[in-house]
Amino acid sequence: MPLAHGAGAGMHHEFMVAMARSLAEYDIATLRFNFPFLENKKGRPDTPAVAHATIEAAIKQANKKFPSLPMFVSGKSFGGRMSSQYLSTQSPPFVKGMVFFGFPLHPSGKPSIERAAHLKDVKVPMLFLQGTADELAAFDLIQKVCKSIPLATLVPIEGANHAFKAGKKDIIPILTTETKTWIDKIIKKAK
Repeated sequence: MPLAHGAGAGMHHEFMVAMARSLAEYDIATLRFNFPFLENKKGRPDTPAVAHATIEAAIKQANKKFPSLPMFVSGKSFGGRMSSQYLSTQSPPFVKGMVFFGFPLHPSGKPSIERAAHLKDVKVPMLFLQGTADELAAFDLIQKVCKSIPLATLVPIEGANHAFKAGKKDIIPILTTETKTWIDKIIKKAK
Protein backbone atom coordinates (compact mmCIF):
# COMPACT_ATOMS: atom_id res chain seq x y z
CA MET A 1 0.00 0.00 0.00
CA PRO A 2 1.70 3.23 -1.10
CA LEU A 3 1.48 5.61 1.89
CA ALA A 4 1.97 9.28 0.97
CA HIS A 5 2.94 11.77 3.69
CA GLY A 6 1.41 15.12 4.58
CA ALA A 7 2.66 18.60 3.70
CA GLY A 8 4.39 19.17 7.03
CA ALA A 9 6.39 15.97 7.52
CA GLY A 10 7.96 13.25 5.39
CA MET A 11 8.03 9.48 5.29
CA HIS A 12 10.19 9.27 8.43
CA HIS A 13 7.73 11.23 10.58
CA GLU A 14 6.63 9.45 13.74
CA PHE A 15 3.05 9.01 12.47
CA MET A 16 4.17 7.52 9.14
CA VAL A 17 6.58 5.08 10.78
CA ALA A 18 4.03 4.05 13.42
CA MET A 19 1.32 3.48 10.81
CA ALA A 20 3.62 1.40 8.61
CA ARG A 21 4.71 -0.76 11.56
CA SER A 22 1.18 -1.19 12.85
CA LEU A 23 -0.19 -2.09 9.41
CA ALA A 24 2.65 -4.61 8.96
CA GLU A 25 1.40 -6.42 12.07
CA TYR A 26 -1.83 -7.02 10.12
CA ASP A 27 0.11 -8.21 7.05
CA ILE A 28 -0.49 -4.96 5.19
CA ALA A 29 2.74 -3.90 3.48
CA THR A 30 3.32 -0.20 2.93
CA LEU A 31 5.58 1.71 0.58
CA ARG A 32 6.48 5.04 2.16
CA PHE A 33 8.12 7.67 -0.02
CA ASN A 34 8.94 11.36 0.04
CA PHE A 35 7.60 13.95 -2.32
CA PRO A 36 10.36 15.87 -4.18
CA PHE A 37 9.87 19.05 -2.11
CA LEU A 38 11.07 17.21 0.99
CA GLU A 39 13.86 15.39 -0.81
CA ASN A 40 15.08 18.77 -2.08
CA LYS A 41 14.51 20.47 1.29
CA LYS A 42 12.05 23.02 -0.10
CA GLY A 43 9.53 24.54 2.30
CA ARG A 44 6.49 24.52 0.05
CA PRO A 45 4.72 21.35 -1.08
CA ASP A 46 5.04 20.34 -4.71
CA THR A 47 2.56 21.43 -7.34
CA PRO A 48 -0.22 18.93 -7.95
CA ALA A 49 1.39 17.85 -11.26
CA VAL A 50 4.67 16.96 -9.50
CA ALA A 51 2.84 15.28 -6.60
CA HIS A 52 0.67 13.26 -9.00
CA ALA A 53 3.74 12.09 -10.96
CA THR A 54 5.39 11.02 -7.70
CA ILE A 55 2.31 9.09 -6.62
CA GLU A 56 2.06 7.45 -10.04
CA ALA A 57 5.71 6.34 -9.79
CA ALA A 58 5.12 4.89 -6.31
CA ILE A 59 1.98 3.04 -7.41
CA LYS A 60 3.71 1.60 -10.48
CA GLN A 61 6.76 0.58 -8.44
CA ALA A 62 4.63 -1.19 -5.83
CA ASN A 63 2.70 -3.02 -8.54
CA LYS A 64 5.91 -3.97 -10.36
CA LYS A 65 7.44 -5.43 -7.18
CA PHE A 66 4.28 -7.16 -5.94
CA PRO A 67 1.88 -7.63 -8.88
CA SER A 68 -0.13 -10.38 -7.17
CA LEU A 69 -1.01 -8.31 -4.08
CA PRO A 70 -4.22 -6.25 -4.02
CA MET A 71 -3.23 -2.59 -3.96
CA PHE A 72 -4.78 0.13 -1.86
CA VAL A 73 -3.41 3.66 -2.13
CA SER A 74 -3.25 5.71 1.07
CA GLY A 75 -2.16 9.07 2.33
CA LYS A 76 -1.99 11.36 5.31
CA SER A 77 -3.55 14.78 4.69
CA PHE A 78 -1.82 16.35 1.62
CA GLY A 79 -0.63 12.90 0.52
CA GLY A 80 -4.17 11.56 0.56
CA ARG A 81 -5.58 14.55 -1.29
CA MET A 82 -2.89 14.37 -3.98
CA SER A 83 -3.42 10.59 -4.29
CA SER A 84 -7.17 10.98 -4.73
CA GLN A 85 -6.65 13.78 -7.26
CA TYR A 86 -4.43 11.40 -9.21
CA LEU A 87 -7.01 8.60 -8.95
CA SER A 88 -9.76 10.98 -10.10
CA THR A 89 -8.07 11.16 -13.53
CA GLN A 90 -6.29 7.77 -13.68
CA SER A 91 -7.75 4.35 -12.94
CA PRO A 92 -5.00 1.72 -12.73
CA PRO A 93 -6.92 -1.59 -12.81
CA PHE A 94 -4.83 -3.03 -9.98
CA VAL A 95 -5.78 -0.28 -7.49
CA LYS A 96 -8.66 -1.60 -5.37
CA GLY A 97 -9.26 1.33 -3.02
CA MET A 98 -8.05 4.50 -1.31
CA VAL A 99 -7.49 5.12 2.41
CA PHE A 100 -7.37 8.66 3.81
CA PHE A 101 -5.68 9.23 7.14
CA GLY A 102 -7.27 12.65 7.68
CA PHE A 103 -8.54 14.26 4.48
CA PRO A 104 -7.67 18.01 4.48
CA LEU A 105 -11.06 19.31 3.41
CA HIS A 106 -10.26 22.98 4.00
CA PRO A 107 -7.63 25.30 5.49
CA SER A 108 -7.78 25.73 9.26
CA GLY A 109 -10.55 28.16 10.24
CA LYS A 110 -11.97 28.38 6.68
CA PRO A 111 -14.65 25.67 6.39
CA SER A 112 -15.54 24.76 2.81
CA ILE A 113 -15.92 21.68 0.61
CA GLU A 114 -14.27 22.79 -2.66
CA ARG A 115 -11.26 20.51 -2.09
CA ALA A 116 -13.60 17.51 -2.26
CA ALA A 117 -15.00 18.22 -5.74
CA HIS A 118 -12.68 15.71 -7.45
CA LEU A 119 -13.69 12.82 -5.16
CA LYS A 120 -16.82 12.09 -7.19
CA ASP A 121 -14.51 11.09 -10.08
CA VAL A 122 -12.54 8.50 -8.09
CA LYS A 123 -13.70 5.09 -9.30
CA VAL A 124 -12.54 2.92 -6.39
CA PRO A 125 -13.94 2.62 -2.84
CA MET A 126 -12.60 5.21 -0.40
CA LEU A 127 -12.14 4.99 3.37
CA PHE A 128 -12.05 8.27 5.29
CA LEU A 129 -10.53 7.91 8.77
CA GLN A 130 -11.32 11.31 10.17
CA GLY A 131 -10.92 12.88 13.59
CA THR A 132 -14.10 14.48 14.92
CA ALA A 133 -11.99 17.46 16.08
CA ASP A 134 -9.97 17.77 12.85
CA GLU A 135 -9.22 21.45 12.33
CA LEU A 136 -8.80 20.86 8.56
CA ALA A 137 -12.14 19.07 8.12
CA ALA A 138 -15.17 20.29 10.04
CA PHE A 139 -16.88 17.01 10.87
CA ASP A 140 -20.34 18.06 9.64
CA LEU A 141 -18.80 19.00 6.29
CA ILE A 142 -16.81 15.78 5.83
CA GLN A 143 -19.99 13.84 6.72
CA LYS A 144 -21.89 15.76 4.03
CA VAL A 145 -19.16 15.07 1.46
CA CYS A 146 -18.99 11.35 2.26
CA LYS A 147 -22.78 10.95 2.18
CA SER A 148 -22.80 12.40 -1.34
CA ILE A 149 -20.25 9.84 -2.65
CA PRO A 150 -21.53 6.25 -2.98
CA LEU A 151 -17.98 4.81 -2.85
CA ALA A 152 -17.07 6.62 0.40
CA THR A 153 -16.99 5.15 3.89
CA LEU A 154 -16.46 7.56 6.79
CA VAL A 155 -15.13 6.33 10.13
CA PRO A 156 -15.15 9.00 12.87
CA ILE A 157 -12.18 8.93 15.23
CA GLU A 158 -13.72 10.42 18.35
CA GLY A 159 -11.96 13.50 19.73
CA ALA A 160 -8.97 13.25 17.37
CA ASN A 161 -7.52 16.31 15.67
CA HIS A 162 -5.80 16.43 12.26
CA ALA A 163 -2.62 14.92 13.73
CA PHE A 164 -4.75 12.14 15.28
CA LYS A 165 -4.06 13.39 18.77
CA ALA A 166 -6.87 12.84 21.26
CA GLY A 167 -5.45 13.46 24.70
CA LYS A 168 -3.28 10.55 25.78
CA LYS A 169 -5.20 7.99 23.72
CA ASP A 170 -3.13 6.01 21.17
CA ILE A 171 -5.09 6.34 17.93
CA ILE A 172 -2.75 4.24 15.72
CA PRO A 173 -4.31 0.88 16.72
CA ILE A 174 -7.79 2.24 15.91
CA LEU A 175 -6.65 3.48 12.49
CA THR A 176 -4.98 0.15 11.77
CA THR A 177 -7.94 -1.98 12.82
CA GLU A 178 -10.39 0.14 10.80
CA THR A 179 -8.10 -0.03 7.75
CA LYS A 180 -7.70 -3.82 7.99
CA THR A 181 -11.44 -4.40 8.47
CA TRP A 182 -12.33 -2.20 5.48
CA ILE A 183 -9.67 -3.72 3.19
CA ASP A 184 -10.87 -7.22 4.07
CA LYS A 185 -14.45 -6.23 3.13
CA ILE A 186 -13.34 -4.77 -0.22
CA ILE A 187 -11.27 -7.86 -1.07
CA LYS A 188 -14.12 -10.18 -0.07
CA LYS A 189 -16.59 -8.25 -2.26
CA ALA A 190 -14.23 -8.50 -5.24
CA LYS A 191 -14.13 -12.30 -5.10
